[in-house]
Amino acid sequence: MCGIVGYIGRRDVAPLLLEGLQRLEYRGYDSAGIVVTGPKAAALKMIKAKGRVRDLEARIPKRFAGTTGIAHTRWATHGAPSDDNAHPHLDGEGRVAVVHNGIIDNAAELRAKLIADGVEFRSETDTEVVTHLIARGEAETLEERVQGALRLIEGTYGIAVLHSAFPDRIVAARNGSPVVLGIGEKEMFVASDVAALVAHTRQIVTLDDGEMATLKADDFRTYTIEGTRTTASPTTVEWEAESYDMGGHDTYMHKEICEQPDAVDRVLRGRIDERFATVRLGGLNLDAREARAVRRVKILGCGTSYHAGMIGAQMIEELARIPSDAEPASEFRYRNPVVDPDTLYIAVSQSGETYDVLAAVQELKRKGARVLGVVNVVGSAIAREADGGVYVHAGPEVCVVSTKCFTNTTVAFALLALHLGRIRDLSVRDGRRIIEGLRRLPAQISEILAQEEHIRELAQEYAAARSMMFIGRVRGYPVAREASLKLKEVSYVHAEAYPASELKHGPLALIEPALPTVAIVPDDDLLEKNRAALEEIKARDGRILAVAHQEQPKADRTVVVPKNEDELDPILMGIPLQLLAYHTALALGRDIDKPRNLAKSVTVE
Repeated sequence: MCGIVGYIGRRDVAPLLLEGLQRLEYRGYDSAGIVVTGPKAAALKMIKAKGRVRDLEARIPKRFAGTTGIAHTRWATHGAPSDDNAHPHLDGEGRVAVVHNGIIDNAAELRAKLIADGVEFRSETDTEVVTHLIARGEAETLEERVQGALRLIEGTYGIAVLHSAFPDRIVAARNGSPVVLGIGEKEMFVASDVAALVAHTRQIVTLDDGEMATLKADDFRTYTIEGTRTTASPTTVEWEAESYDMGGHDTYMHKEICEQPDAVDRVLRGRIDERFATVRLGGLNLDAREARAVRRVKILGCGTSYHAGMIGAQMIEELARIPSDAEPASEFRYRNPVVDPDTLYIAVSQSGETYDVLAAVQELKRKGARVLGVVNVVGSAIAREADGGVYVHAGPEVCVVSTKCFTNTTVAFALLALHLGRIRDLSVRDGRRIIEGLRRLPAQISEILAQEEHIRELAQEYAAARSMMFIGRVRGYPVAREASLKLKEVSYVHAEAYPASELKHGPLALIEPALPTVAIVPDDDLLEKNRAALEEIKARDGRILAVAHQEQPKADRTVVVPKNEDELDPILMGIPLQLLAYHTALALGRDIDKPRNLAKSVTVE
C-alpha cells in the first residue's frame, strides 16, 4: 500500500517528489507529506497534509528549496487520516525523518517502552516508533543506527530515512514491502514502485527482503541488515513514462479497459508454436517430464487475481485434464495446508508484491513445493521467489480497480493450460482450435468495446439499484464473481455472486423487482440449464440483464458478445461487465481511479 519516493542529487527536490507522489497516488491517497534538506542545510523541512497530493502541494511555500528529500502518500493502517498521522514522521528534535510502508507488529510494545523512557509521540502510527528508535541510536553512522532499530522491529516494512547530521545520504530498507532504487547521472532515486522513477531513469535495482541501501548523489551500495555487502546490478525497466499517462481518457480505468485488445496481443506475441499446435513458455523452468509428473494444480491469489485463478483452474482441468482449483492466498497461508510434492502451485499477483500471496509462496518454498508465478511486474518479489512463471505483459495499470491485468492474466492461464495439455493428452486438432481462438480475442474485445454506448445506457438504467446479484454456472461463475467485485469496488453498489445452480438453495428469497440480476449465459452445453435459472428469476418478478452470445428471451436486457471457443468464452464475457461497473460508477459520481478505502498494491496483511 502507500507510496514512497526519495531523491538525492543536484536538482530542486520538491517538484520531483511531488511528481513522484502523483504517479504513486493510486497506492494510497488519504494523506501525504514531504521532507527536504540539502548538503548545507541545518535542519529538515517538512510539510504534511490530510487528503490528496494536490492538498499537500497547495501547502508548500514558494521557498522550500532542497536537493535531498523523501515523500509519502498514505493508505491508513494505524490511525485515521490526519495531518499528524501523515508521513514522514520526525523525532522530537526534528533530526530524523522516516517514511514507511508496511505494518510493525510489535509497535505497541515498543511504543510503551519508549513512552516509559520519556518519549512523546505526536501520532497514532506504528511508523513513529521507527523514527524514535533511529533517533535514539548511538552508533556513529546512520546505517548502523537504522540497522539497530530494525533489529528491534517485527513486521513488514519498506522505509527511507533522512538524518540532519548525515545530509549526504538516504538510507532505505526492505522486509516484505517493495523498495526500488533508481540509478541516474549524479543523482539517485528511491521509491516503492517504478512508476515514480521511469520519467527520470529506467535503470533500477530492486531490494530483496532483509536488504538495505545507502544512496548518495553519485553512488549507491546495498548490504544486509547484518552489514554484509550484497551485489546489486541495475536492470532496465521495459515500461516508458508515457505508459503512465492518461492518454486522452477521462480516467485511467477507462483507458485501461480500452487498452485490452493491444494488451492481449502483447501476451500472445511470440508465444504461439504453429508446428506443434502449442505455445512456448520458456520462463516456466518446467520440462515435459516434470510437467507430466504433476498430479494436481493449486492456484493462489487475492481479489481479482483469485478470480482469474478460478478461470485458470477450469482451463487447466479442461485442456490438460489435471485436477485444479483456486484458493485465496490469504486463507491458504493460515490453514496449515498439506503441501503435496506432486502438486504444482501457481501464485497470481498483478504487482508481484501482494503480501498474502508472497507469504504463501515463501511458506510453500520452505516446504519444498514447486511454485510458478503469474505476474505483471518484471523483477517483482513473487517473480524472484518463484521457480519460474509467466509474465502477463499487460503494461502499467494505474487505476486501483484491475481490468486489463485481469484479462491478460486469464489469457496467460489459457496459454499455460494449452502448454500443459499438449504435453499430456490434448490433440493437435484441439491445440490448433485453441490457438485460433486465442488469435481472435483482440478483435473480439474490440467488438465488445464498440458497444460502450449501449452499456452506458444500461448502467444508467441500473445505477439506482441499491444491490445487484450476479449469477453464472461453471465457466460463468468466476466471471460473475469478478463482475460483482468490480461493481462493489468502483461504484460502492452492494453486489453478490452465486452459482446459478445455487439459486434455489437460498438466494431466490432475495429476488424482487428492486434487485436486478446479471446473468452470464454462454452458448455451451449448459445453455438450457442457465435459461432455466432465468425462468426461476422471472417467475418471481426479477429484472434480468444477460451477458450472452445471443438475445435471451427471458432477459429484460441483453449484451451480446462474440462467440469464441467454449474454454475461452469467460475471457470475453467479463469485458462488458467492466464497462458496466465503470459507467455505473460514473453515473453515481464516484472517484473511479481511487475508490474509497482501497489501494492498488496490497503489501500489508
